[in-house]
Amino acid sequence: MAVFVVIFGVVLGVCLCSTALLRWNEMRYRKKGLPPGTMGWPVFGETTEFLKQGPGFMKNQRTRYGSCFKSHILGCPTIVSMDPEVNRYILMNESKGFVPGYPQSMLDILGKCNIAAVHGSTHRHMRGALLALVSPSMIREQLLPKIDEFMRSHLSKWDDKVIDIQEKTNEMALLSSLKQIAGIESGSMSQAFVPEFFKLVVGTLSLPINLPSTNYHRGFEARKNIVSMLRQLIEKRKGSQETPNDMLSLLMNGEGNRYKLTDEEIIDQIITILYSGYETVSTTSMMAIKYLHDHPRVLEELRKEHLTIRERKRPDDPINWDDYKSMRFTRAVIYETSRLATIVNGVLRKTTQEMELNGECPGFVIPKGWRIYVYTREINYDPCLYPEPLTFNPWRWLDKSLDTQNYFIFGGGTRQCPGKELGIAEISTFLHYFVTRYRWEEVGGDKLMKFPRVEAPNGLHIRVSSY
Repeated sequence: MAVFVVIFGVVLGVCLCSTALLRWNEMRYRKKGLPPGTMGWPVFGETTEFLKQGPGFMKNQRTRYGSCFKSHILGCPTIVSMDPEVNRYILMNESKGFVPGYPQSMLDILGKCNIAAVHGSTHRHMRGALLALVSPSMIREQLLPKIDEFMRSHLSKWDDKVIDIQEKTNEMALLSSLKQIAGIESGSMSQAFVPEFFKLVVGTLSLPINLPSTNYHRGFEARKNIVSMLRQLIEKRKGSQETPNDMLSLLMNGEGNRYKLTDEEIIDQIITILYSGYETVSTTSMMAIKYLHDHPRVLEELRKEHLTIRERKRPDDPINWDDYKSMRFTRAVIYETSRLATIVNGVLRKTTQEMELNGECPGFVIPKGWRIYVYTREINYDPCLYPEPLTFNPWRWLDKSLDTQNYFIFGGGTRQCPGKELGIAEISTFLHYFVTRYRWEEVGGDKLMKFPRVEAPNGLHIRVSSY
């Protein structure tokens, strides 16, 4: 009996303490003008629920509180906005006090000089340096030939094999970028770089708790190792008489160098280019293969477009700029894949002053220093914007009447991804060689997860055969 009383007392004490902590945390953030919502636990907030339940958590909160509500996720008090009008205003008006507000874990791991961490004149400076590397003329004359050469090699020898297309597209996105940035081929440096980079990616979306077993700690240590490798590469370039034709040389000596970047800034920009392009290119490529497998009519139309390109070429002729620009249906497939799979769920901003929201959230005030999660995921499934939104229909993007002003898969305003066109060129070239060389079928019934990242936890396995 005494043991039962003790256990009951402990349980009751824990419940009372938990309730008190939750009430105290809610009282801390009870301020006139704030949108409704819950803040969860001190320090941790509602991060666990957000990461585990994902879209379900967002839908529940929207049902309870409306299109704008407050929460505490990824270590920050945050206003979540699902209102298209408010979202568009925030993304288009950085100069009015909406600056990047990415989680501390992302800023720590990607570096204080990365383009997502800076704003104002510094952002314009960094963006200018990046745009010089990925301009249409650079893609046409230097990058597309490298991408073509890489894709031919990467996709070779897949015939009559079962492959994990997730693993292959992950490798493809990273190794292709390494070749473009620093001329790094498959070798000792890439073998050391790849596992560290994968740790870095996982660490960016975690609570900034620096304990040995956490993803944040592993990501931060991976950043140190990557910075060391890139610093050695820069020092080697400085001592060499050769000037390789790649992005690193341009940042150090060429077009990008007119922005006078320091070594630290160059390293952070390289990490940013790798990070921003990796997930978009790899995941969109994987999900395109998935959707094409499930929709034979779309695959037939896509293959027809690419076979037409091949018919006017000799077998070993590479893809050129004119070929790429003619891939209208391919671009539609990429856009529809990005929309339906929702590779990017939203973007984060931070207020530099107290701000008042309008649109469907009139009168709500955001305190200075709070983050705003511009949650665009649900917009992708809005039937008013996209008829039959859960249907994979690339043809919708060929309809000139389609309103694309709420399509923020590549960001918006001055923060639109500078490497958008380069990423599309990489995916298009991958699809060109894949659909003209191979047929495929899924094996194993692998499961897909859509949040917080789109991934196949156990891989996505396909059996490949010659077309």
